Amino acid sequence: MSSSKPYLPSEKILKKYADVMVNFALNRGRGIEKGDVVRVSSSESAKPLFIAICNAVVDAGGHVLSHYGPDEEQGDKRRNISVSRYFYENASEEQIQFLPAKYLKGVVDQMDHSLFILAEKDPHALKGVDPKKIMMRGKALKPFVDWRHKKEWAGKFSWTICMYGTPAMAREAGLSEKEYWDQIIKACFLDHKNPIAKWKQVYREIEQFKKKLNVLTPKMKYIHAVGPDMDMKFTIGEKRQWLAGRGYNMPSFEIFTSPDWRCTNGWIRFNQPLYRYSNKITGIQLWFKKGKVVKSSAKTNEKLLREMIATEGANKIGEYSLTDGRHSRITKFMAETLYDENMGGPFGNTHLALGMSYRDTFSGNVAKLTDKQAKALGFNDSSVHTDIISTTRRTVTAHLKDGSKKIIYKDGKFVL
Repeated sequence: MSSSKPYLPSEKILKKYADVMVNFALNRGRGIEKGDVVRVSSSESAKPLFIAICNAVVDAGGHVLSHYGPDEEQGDKRRNISVSRYFYENASEEQIQFLPAKYLKGVVDQMDHSLFILAEKDPHALKGVDPKKIMMRGKALKPFVDWRHKKEWAGKFSWTICMYGTPAMAREAGLSEKEYWDQIIKACFLDHKNPIAKWKQVYREIEQFKKKLNVLTPKMKYIHAVGPDMDMKFTIGEKRQWLAGRGYNMPSFEIFTSPDWRCTNGWIRFNQPLYRYSNKITGIQLWFKKGKVVKSSAKTNEKLLREMIATEGANKIGEYSLTDGRHSRITKFMAETLYDENMGGPFGNTHLALGMSYRDTFSGNVAKLTDKQAKALGFNDSSVHTDIISTTRRTVTAHLKDGSKKIIYKDGKFVL
C-alpha cells in the first residue's frame, strides 16, 4: 500500500471554499444571517473542509449543528468497517424501517440551513448489499425529506451540497488527486480573487436564459429533444416554471423543471455512468410511453437498474435539465453526479431524473400547493430522485400552442 499522503488543498483554497458555501450558497445565494442555525454534515475524509466551514459559520454569527461521522469502507473478508454496510447486512426489517421521528423532526425544526459535504473514502463500500434494503430504508426516512421540503417551501429553510475530493474518488474518475481537485477549484471559481463575485456574475447570465424560458413556457404545447442518443417529447405542464442557481448545489449551472410526468414519450440513451448504492451502472437506455418507463436496459448492473425503477414512483420522470457548456468549467468525468450533471464540454449536458419531482417548479405559491393539487398537475412523488446524465449532441425544440416552433437549445447552448 502506498504511504503517500492524500492531496490537501491549501488553507487559502479551503477558506475561499468555505466562504462560498456559507456566505453565498446557503440562503438561496444570499448567505446566512447572524443567529442562523446550520447543520453541517460530513464524513471524516472531508475534515479539513468541515473545519473551515464550521469556522466560517461562526465568523458569520451563526450556530453549527455538527453531523460528523466515520468514513465508510468495505474492508476485507475479516472485518467490516462500514457502519452502513454492517447495518444493511445485519439489521432486521423492523430496524431498517425504524424512523427516529422525534429526533429528526426536532432537527428540522431547529435548523435554518443544511450543508452537506460529499466525500467518499470508498465509493464501493455498499457494493453487493441488497438494494431492496437500501430502498426500504429510503422509504422509511421519506418523512424526514418531506418535513424539510415543507419548511423549504415556506421560505424558512435552505440547503446546499458541495464535494471534497478523496484519493478513491479521483481513482474512480481516472484522474490524479491534483487533477481532480483542479476540476473542483475551477468549477467553484476558487482560483478567482473573489469567487462569490464571479458566482453572482454567472448566475446573472444563467438567470437571463431562465427568464426567457419562463416567458415561453405558458405558450408551449410540448418540447421535443432529438439527437444521436435520444428522441423524446415532454409536456412541461400547467403552472410550471424553470429554476436555476439558488446555490442549492455547488457548483450548479443547470436550468431545470419538473414536467408533467404523464406526457413523457420516447427513448434516451445515457453515455455517462450512474453511480447508485456503491455500484456503477453503464450504458443505460430508457423507453417511455404515456409517462412511464416501459423498457430499460444497461450494459452493466441492469438488474440493479430495474430494481431501482421498480421502487414506487421511480418509473416516472421527476426532472428535466439542461446545462449550457459556456458556463461550466467542468471538463472531466468526475464519477459523482453533483459534478457530472453540470459538465460543460462541446455539447453541454442533459439529465433526467427518475422519481420525485421538484414541487418548487410550481409557478404559484408552493407552500399552499396540496398533495392532491400537485398530483392533479402531474408532479411525481417518490422516495428516490435519480439523476442520469448524457453529454451527447441534441437539439431541443419548443412546439408552441399557436402551431409555431422555437429552438431553445442546440449543440450545448441555449439559443433563446
